[in-house]
Amino acid sequence: MHHTDAVAALSAATTWHKASHSGNTDSGCVEVATIPGWIGVRDTKLGPDSPVLAFTPHEWDTFTRGVRDGEFSLPSDAR
Repeated sequence: MHHTDAVAALSAATTWHKASHSGNTDSGCVEVATIPGWIGVRDTKLGPDSPVLAFTPHEWDTFTRGVRDGEFSLPSDAR
């Protein structure tokens, strides 16, 4: 499946799950859904109207590893 097809399939998915660290708030949250071979991420506040980012499992693993390792952390003076 090509990326554009994956985005379309994920956009139509009904299996979106809100991040567990989001609590009961609707601000600043993300949702994740999967289809075979793809992981999708969207903004909770926009729900079905949110643009969808689609990752292959390898891309998702690389991204989440970078998050855990602090690769995307802002310098303390930029917060």
